[in-house]
Amino acid sequence: MKFPYGLSDFGTLIQAGYWYQDRTDRIPLLEERGRQLIFLRPRRFGKSLLLSLLEHYYDLNRTGHFAALFGGLRIGRDPTPLHNRFFVMKWDFSLVKAQGEVHEIEAALHRHLNDRMTNFVADYANYWTRPIAICQDNAVSSLESLLAAIRATPHRLYLLIDEYDNFANEILMAGQAQGHYESLLYGEGLLKTVFKAVKAAAGGLGLERVFITGVSPIVMSDMTSGYNVGENIYLDAPFNDLCGFTEAEITAVLTEMAAAGVTWSPAEALETMRTFYNGYRFSTRATTSLYNPTLSLYFLKSLQRDGDYPEPMLDENLAMDRNKLAYIARLPQGEDLLVAALSGDDQVVIPELARRFGVEDMLRAVKDQPFMASLLYYFGVLTLADLGVLRKLALKVPNLVARALYVERLRDLWLPGYEERETVQRVAETLYLRGDLAPLCDFIETRYFRVLSNRDYRWTNELLVKFAFLTLLFDDRIYMAVSELETDRGYADLALIVRPDMRRYAALDLLLEFKYLGLKELGLTGKQVRAQSRESLAALPAVAAKLDEAAEQARVYGAALRHRHGLTDLRACAVVALGVERLVWRALTEPGRPAPAP
Repeated sequence: MKFPYGLSDFGTLIQAGYWYQDRTDRIPLLEERGRQLIFLRPRRFGKSLLLSLLEHYYDLNRTGHFAALFGGLRIGRDPTPLHNRFFVMKWDFSLVKAQGEVHEIEAALHRHLNDRMTNFVADYANYWTRPIAICQDNAVSSLESLLAAIRATPHRLYLLIDEYDNFANEILMAGQAQGHYESLLYGEGLLKTVFKAVKAAAGGLGLERVFITGVSPIVMSDMTSGYNVGENIYLDAPFNDLCGFTEAEITAVLTEMAAAGVTWSPAEALETMRTFYNGYRFSTRATTSLYNPTLSLYFLKSLQRDGDYPEPMLDENLAMDRNKLAYIARLPQGEDLLVAALSGDDQVVIPELARRFGVEDMLRAVKDQPFMASLLYYFGVLTLADLGVLRKLALKVPNLVARALYVERLRDLWLPGYEERETVQRVAETLYLRGDLAPLCDFIETRYFRVLSNRDYRWTNELLVKFAFLTLLFDDRIYMAVSELETDRGYADLALIVRPDMRRYAALDLLLEFKYLGLKELGLTGKQVRAQSRESLAALPAVAAKLDEAAEQARVYGAALRHRHGLTDLRACAVVALGVERLVWRALTEPGRPAPAP
């Protein structure tokens, strides 16, 4: 099997024998849904390949290649009457330079559109019966001339626009001057004028269908009347998996690969991919979650080529998503949203997704949680979890790759110093390799509790403790580190399960259960608690009771984790925080047999 990682040309994919997950059965649904469609998905989620599929299906120049391209696919067995009926032109706004002065950006846009139209005219040269004038400094005029020539033929145009919102994304990530953007989008700005021309062309002037992809609805909101005829399909259940892979599809691929004889376990590979890459849901009516297609192909190609998992699990081509979380964290209450998202699947609840907001909202307006959460949804670092009370939307972090981005951002905020990070790495590795909590707990008591307690969050006490450990111990190079990992008996607070491909490196599987005791419950002051040894604190009746409670939960959850992952040496610990002053713990050396910490 050949996996088309990084390949977005449908013709090359099919003709060169790459693996392709057939989505051609959606073509009739797309035709029925409307003539001007807008489809949004996060970066590198398969949108460009989708457009290439449509290009090859509808292009009248490829009529003679239809059987070779589609004969083995679902649509090839029952094609729609519209196949190979259109002139097809594609614009890709990600190729338009969005930096510089306004006149430079405008020139880049004119140049891109004119280049595409020049190539288009050459590709369909045999069809023209009248001259087509390409005006180098006015792409809208070029389009008018092109449409006139199209109307003189029996065929019509299908326009594909990829990354339509590239301008807004560049401004958002790079912090460019808002005035440049307004000059392009507002009033008679060039980008708005281009889309007004597209809108007019669809009114009987030669343009019959339009398919637009992007990441967010920002630009469409700012264009207002410039292009108000597109139909949004990105939340429709039939198109939930138009891009992305289902678990059944990933399972089938791994099974087929394993049939050739491999050294890796298909079950372990599936569990790893599920943890790192699954979890996206784009429609409230969809019942299936999706695997990120780019990351899945990145993983599968490494598995096929090297017989091993990729290093790192996050494809660095997606690393710029870190900038999006950094942007949110800088906004008022933005850091609180990141904390809430990491706290659990039911912590980010909004009335509905914001569907109309512009760059001014992002750069100037007061940001509330629904706005910021919606933005993170469009960026792909939050996804739909469920419908709650009054049909409110619960959003969650989709998977471990996205969770790592949150943890990294919070670490940057909470531990900015180099020396502190070096200390954290050293004390964390002591736990990873020896199961010794003492150095980590010393660091949390003396330095980290102070940092977290000074943040202006609505912490619950137990959550503060959990975040202290989660943000210090998260290391997806070695672990599948999951807070609130679901077992069949409840939710483990923090489980660090060694990745199957990393078991050769002697790291321990770890399970931590947390409890909290306030100083008032203990009847002690902070000074008194600090003065006592951990052994004497652990012997206090209230503390011992909390340790017993946490130990029992760790025993139950540990049994479930051993069974699920086939673990033979899971190190489980019950941890109790005494205010934000001290930590005591109890190690469970094996189920039901506690051993006190030294």
